[in-house]
Amino acid sequence: MNPFALQSQVSLPFSPSQHQETHQKTIIKISKRGILLRPAASPCFTNFSRRKNLISKAVSCSIAQDAVLERDTALDAKEAQILVSTCITRNLPAALTLEQGLDCIKEAVEELVANPPSCSSGMYRFQLAVPPSAKALKWFSCQPDASKVYPLFFLSNEKENPTYKSLSLGRTRGVFGIGSAVNLKGTSPDASGENTAIQRSLPAETTSSKAYGFLDMEFNSKMSTVKNESGSFDLFIPQIELDEFEDISFLSATLAWDDSSICTFTEAVQKFELAFDQARHYCIDGTGWTRSSLLKFNNAEEHEQMVRVNALLLDGKNLEANTMRDSSTGFQQFSARLSPTLAITNNMIDKSNPVNSFIQDCPNINSVWANLIVEECTRLGLTYFCVAPGSRSSPLTIAASNHPLTTCTVCIDERSLAFHALGYAKGSNKPAVVITSSGTAVSNLFPAVVEASQNFVPLLVLSADRPPELVDVGANQAINQVNHFGVFARQFFSLQTSTDEVSARVVLTTVDSAVYKATSTPCGPVHINCPFREPLATSQKTWNRNCLKGLDPWMSTNEPFTSYIPFQHTLTSNQLNGPMTEVLKLIQGAKHGILVLGSIYKEDDMWAALLLAKHLSWPVAVDVQSGLRLRKYVNSFLDKKNILFVDQLDQLLLSDSIRSWLKADVIVQIGSRITGRRVAQMIENCFPCSFIMVDEHSGRHDPSNIMTHRIQSTITQFSDCVIKCCSTQENQKWAEILRGLDMAVGWETSSFINSEHSLTEPYVARKIFETIRCGSALFIGNSMPVRDTDMYGSSWVQCTHGGSLMSSSGLPCHYVQVNSNRGASGIDGLISTAVGFAIGTNKRVLFVIGDVSFLHDTNGLSLLRERACRKPMVILVVNNHGGAIFSQLPVASTMDRRIMDQFFYTTHNVSLRDLCTAHGVKHIHVKTKGELDDVLFTSQRDDVDCVVEVESSIDTNVEFHSNLRNFTRQASDHALSVLSNLSVSDSTSEGDKLYKINKMAYSQYRVQLNAPPTSASRGSDTATSYRNGFVISLTLEDGSTGYGEVAPLEIHRENLQDVEEQLRFLTHVIEGKTIDNVLPLLKYSFSSWIWNNLGIPPSSIYPSVRCGLEMALLSAISSRQGCTLLDILHPRRESSSGSSASAVEICALIDSFGTPTETAFVASKLIEEGFNAIKIKVARRGDPEEDIAVIQEVRNKVGQDIVLRADANRKWTYDEAVKFASAVKDCGLQYIEEPVNNEEDIIKFCDETGMPVALDESINYIRENPLNFLQKYIHPGVAAVVIKPSVIGGFENAALIGRWAQQHDKMTVISAAFESSLGLSAFVQFAQHLDLESAEMRKLMKKESEISVAHGFGTYKWFKEHVTAEPLNFHHSPDHGSVVASAVDAGRLLQQGRLNSDVIVRNSIQEQVKDYQLPVDVDGISVSLKVRETGESSDGTAVVFLHGFLGTGEDWTPIMKSVSGSTRCIAIDLPGHGESTLRYHGSRNGLDRPNLSIEVMVDMLCKVLDYLALEKVTLVGYSMGARIALYTALKCSNKVERAVIISGSPGLMDTNARTTRKAKDDFRASMLISNGWKRFLDTWYAEELWTSLKIHPHFNQMVKNRLQHNDLHNLGKVLSDMSIGRQPSLWEDLKQNQVPLQIIVGGNDAKFKKIANEMVLRLDSAHEVAEPAQIVEIPNAGHAVHIENPLAVISAVRQFITRTNKN
Repeated sequence: MNPFALQSQVSLPFSPSQHQETHQKTIIKISKRGILLRPAASPCFTNFSRRKNLISKAVSCSIAQDAVLERDTALDAKEAQILVSTCITRNLPAALTLEQGLDCIKEAVEELVANPPSCSSGMYRFQLAVPPSAKALKWFSCQPDASKVYPLFFLSNEKENPTYKSLSLGRTRGVFGIGSAVNLKGTSPDASGENTAIQRSLPAETTSSKAYGFLDMEFNSKMSTVKNESGSFDLFIPQIELDEFEDISFLSATLAWDDSSICTFTEAVQKFELAFDQARHYCIDGTGWTRSSLLKFNNAEEHEQMVRVNALLLDGKNLEANTMRDSSTGFQQFSARLSPTLAITNNMIDKSNPVNSFIQDCPNINSVWANLIVEECTRLGLTYFCVAPGSRSSPLTIAASNHPLTTCTVCIDERSLAFHALGYAKGSNKPAVVITSSGTAVSNLFPAVVEASQNFVPLLVLSADRPPELVDVGANQAINQVNHFGVFARQFFSLQTSTDEVSARVVLTTVDSAVYKATSTPCGPVHINCPFREPLATSQKTWNRNCLKGLDPWMSTNEPFTSYIPFQHTLTSNQLNGPMTEVLKLIQGAKHGILVLGSIYKEDDMWAALLLAKHLSWPVAVDVQSGLRLRKYVNSFLDKKNILFVDQLDQLLLSDSIRSWLKADVIVQIGSRITGRRVAQMIENCFPCSFIMVDEHSGRHDPSNIMTHRIQSTITQFSDCVIKCCSTQENQKWAEILRGLDMAVGWETSSFINSEHSLTEPYVARKIFETIRCGSALFIGNSMPVRDTDMYGSSWVQCTHGGSLMSSSGLPCHYVQVNSNRGASGIDGLISTAVGFAIGTNKRVLFVIGDVSFLHDTNGLSLLRERACRKPMVILVVNNHGGAIFSQLPVASTMDRRIMDQFFYTTHNVSLRDLCTAHGVKHIHVKTKGELDDVLFTSQRDDVDCVVEVESSIDTNVEFHSNLRNFTRQASDHALSVLSNLSVSDSTSEGDKLYKINKMAYSQYRVQLNAPPTSASRGSDTATSYRNGFVISLTLEDGSTGYGEVAPLEIHRENLQDVEEQLRFLTHVIEGKTIDNVLPLLKYSFSSWIWNNLGIPPSSIYPSVRCGLEMALLSAISSRQGCTLLDILHPRRESSSGSSASAVEICALIDSFGTPTETAFVASKLIEEGFNAIKIKVARRGDPEEDIAVIQEVRNKVGQDIVLRADANRKWTYDEAVKFASAVKDCGLQYIEEPVNNEEDIIKFCDETGMPVALDESINYIRENPLNFLQKYIHPGVAAVVIKPSVIGGFENAALIGRWAQQHDKMTVISAAFESSLGLSAFVQFAQHLDLESAEMRKLMKKESEISVAHGFGTYKWFKEHVTAEPLNFHHSPDHGSVVASAVDAGRLLQQGRLNSDVIVRNSIQEQVKDYQLPVDVDGISVSLKVRETGESSDGTAVVFLHGFLGTGEDWTPIMKSVSGSTRCIAIDLPGHGESTLRYHGSRNGLDRPNLSIEVMVDMLCKVLDYLALEKVTLVGYSMGARIALYTALKCSNKVERAVIISGSPGLMDTNARTTRKAKDDFRASMLISNGWKRFLDTWYAEELWTSLKIHPHFNQMVKNRLQHNDLHNLGKVLSDMSIGRQPSLWEDLKQNQVPLQIIVGGNDAKFKKIANEMVLRLDSAHEVAEPAQIVEIPNAGHAVHIENPLAVISAVRQFITRTNKN
């Protein structure tokens, strides 16, 4: 039953949903004094009171006379603000079409009607992303003259010179709105203010509710009149709104009601019904511009500007016109229909003369025909004319130039002109009109016509011609132009020579037919030949007006003479034919499906392809022309994307093994052209398979003759059909291998490209992707640029849109529009095409082109001078002084270089700078990476066109591309071998993917050393030294166990307590997680796994902990596989029967404190043991002279064949280091580690001394993106990198740095940080892996074989005791002439994991969290609180955790387990949350229930603290819990020793803000009770506050957990009663604070960072606190800090508590 049937006489247009959530209705009644909730056995909410302000009022929307409701009841300004502030936004899934978006909103409103809100006032907003092409203007234009809903408006986003003519180009984006949910009117008290300029604009990308209207204008709705009134304003919030940004659009709907004033909820729905019915009925889901539809505004009144205001700014202070100017954005192009008789407009009116006027005034019949042609073109939407100078075409030229709606561009080169027209059509998706004279002028259009034909681009060619009697008789400039373009024209029309003897209708119908043919599938060029006899232009010659007979109806309108109406076929109907059903079955049943995205040029098609890819969940091979190869992500690159884009497919296919492995059974290709030749070959190699091609045209694109199904359909239609009819499942094993391959090769490629110091062409291609901004477009030239961008473009780029915008869209990534001339793939006309494309697309365009292509179309530079209707563009020219593409062909390796230079490369020395100067174009020449980066950043923000010339050379380019291909091939082979080796077959679906972790435990060890570690102070050698650490054991479900070691040292900047804290956390969160088989790739695979599975930022884990964790994970995988760690890291290594193949050479270590003689003696003893390499610690003494003597003495003692290294550990000044190096330069040191105490002096030291240097400490603290940091050390003087895995954060970081070193031909030395035999066993295997990689790299780069590297594991000699039952075997190898460790033995030792029980101090205990119910009575309320507790405390200290709204005590469990090692930890489910229950005493029908105010909450908390006999209490509260904690600390300081405030606030000081917030929270509470959990959570997390949390990988699971609350009504009561608007402000109380406070905020939470700083300012004035309050800003976190970065919170809280204990 319709819930409003008893109250309303108007039925709803749709029936309420039958699936209503069972809920107990809460009724909220509004009076002028306040709101009273009358629940039936439900909690009471106390609502807000109102004050009147007679200055402004909000009234209902003005609708037609037959509308359901007309009210004049007014809300004052404060009431209007309260109503708007209650607005709840619900984000809906992105829609495939605008119509589907409207249908989604309809369904959402049906749900709301089925569960109506019980609050008597409120505002609800639905929004979703829709296809991005411009539709708002056409939607507005299509609304009926007899509209039943007002206002209707269109507001243009055009900022630069918006005119009616700019509208005619059909590319204008803006806002369409219909209806008024809330109308705001008023007059400023100060009416004398002038209309000042707008000072502060609304953020361009906000998706919050907006109000539109006028300032200094008063609208009388009854009289339907307006008058200028200084200081007045009239604003409204639309009921339905389409807001178009540059490349993303949002559709929204708003319902607002207030029983006491504007309307009831029922009436609000009825008003929405009227607006929705009209909007849906007159919705045209398509792009375009119709001139005739805007005729209705010719009588509209004009107003200077329309404004847009963020509705959230509509508070009492801003509801004054003068103030509003400063908080609004003004627009100069708009049209608003306010009533049936009143419209207001600006820059939207066609002020041209009537058609019959200028036609009748034509001087001759040529002019008549020419003007008819131009006029009919404009009526068909063709307003962009490309004109070549000429006499015979002068009638057409004059007609086009004089027409008020046309935009004309002129170029002396017809070839460039035609390509320019082609580019415009590519950008705008509608034809440009080309006008040329006769003769070869027409022939010059041929290349562009061919490209348009091949690429299905619409184009209209108007060629002037001599009359027939002058053709083929030798007349000047006369050739046969009939069918001049042959098969490349979709149709040829030959008009008869203009004459008044026939009806002029022939001209109109010919143009109509031609345009229809050009724009119908298959689109393409159409040629109209127009013969003219003299007199041609303005010469007077009498003509017979009878030829215009019958054209009066045409002249009286702006419609074309003939309207072609194609019948719309759709694939989405329920009556699918047989072949399509077969295709759907193939897609549904695919086992190894691949989606190939080819050339996709329309924005809505890119949108549809993205939604299709998201739905199918197949691997996606994505071409650069699809727009989705260049993607922008709002979240971290570590996130496991829900669409598997295989960006590196072209490079992966360089590998023979991958080509053999990659076999698809179903391939769906969207868009018929693909750039990558190997991708096309892959499709062919998969044959026989089902190969389905989808494109709008019917052209044949099947060069391999393997296509099994060809679907002629729009991409949107096909996607809609598949999304509705198919539910596919990806093959997990296959998909994960592809994901791993793509990730590994993508990283390797990026690393190799970035490692090259010089500026290479692949680097240019990559940098383009990284720097181009959302809302811009890319045009790519042919030859090398398009190939390089397709192969090497970056696969992950940070989105430049705001996080809230992308979050609201619900899409994982954002496209960037890309285009190119790939129809015939010529290099001609590219500049001209790109300029035309920039005009057509109305975006900033970055154009990449080669130098030969640039020179081929220098006339196109003249087109840059016309900037009237185009945004600035950047032309990036890769100048290798010739045609480098030929260097990639086989002919280059066999042909003489002289011939190649002359006939293929066409080598040149043309100055591009001089060419640009000649054309008045800005030119910038770059030669380095840094220069390119800077120029790309600045040029895309400048307001001028710019040519950026990138210097390159053919030979360098050839060599680099060759090396890159070889490198990629090797990386692909290695990645496939690793992944294939680890892919297991299991009976379960998860078995194909992996290994599930059963549990993690750890043991603390303590072993005696022979001497203090070298990092210890010198005085430590007198005492017995010990090494402490932990051994991790990671057990899988099948019993396989992996081991890792965590042993922090002084240099780690962490201690045992720090790391155990994190181990306790990991022990809890890792249980039940699944290990991915991509981990051994070590290409950010661990970082991705840690983030996606454990939900913690990888950089938040201490380096030694992460190293141990990675060791244990790799060890567990190898244990499961029954092999060694080395086997999974390097499975393809050559086998050898001898043990020497797995030997890792060891470098001895001397901690040199003795005399030179003593040190030399120790060195000689090491040589006797078999060592061939020794590292000597230097800079231990006060004077470098002593170290110099040591090195010289040792060298004399051991001879010249022994490798000597020195390690200064950054302890020398620059002068001291230079002194040492100069003195020992003849001692043959292999290198010196870290000679200077300032890392910025390292390169300077290398240059001055020539001494080889090794990096060590300089790389120890790189946590993110090490490759960028290392770029400054590519200097050849940096000979080696010494990598300590436990210091730099594990094997992944070590591998990344090691790979960089290999690429730069630097020695890679793995070094221990005094790990035990367990850790050394893993490091030895890892060192062997890097040695093998290095050898392969040198072989690949054709470099001399590298001598064996001695690794820094000589620390084993320090150990007197061993952690493992047997030590790792270090021995002298005669084959190597050195002490070695066997990687095979090391693998066996790690796999066995047998520990020496004598050195184990203790084992970790899996502490259980006790939970119990604790009864508490307070003020008529009995509460049974769910309490969770773990840990013990010897001194009575305890930490009590308080969650936020919607949370439970369970949220704190991981943090509690971490901290509970040293203190008692307690978490409470606050009333209404989790498993806590409430019971009220003496309540009559729920009307007089006590409030759950913050005072009541604090009272409950204090009683809990008393009951648990807690003495030294630290409160840790988040959000709502933080407010409770802060209130308790300030008001009950005797109960609290310390307090940690996480994302908390002392309240609101402003009275209006408090009232507004009360209203909002009351409305939220009402919606929670009315709509239930799911819908409430949708709207709750739509708030911008949660933008950061929503990209957290565990967000969806967290939302599911929130659904477990079972006390809906009491939770709503908590939301209302605990509203921060009701809480007393604590800002003044901060000045009397007596409790130490720690304030924790997320680094991405701007709002609460500001609050925290303001709190500290207040707290600083409190003199009774022993220590000042501290702010801890947690990186990589937003509002929900404890969820987004828990380890950082743990560290901060523990340090805060520890400081308490110390004090």
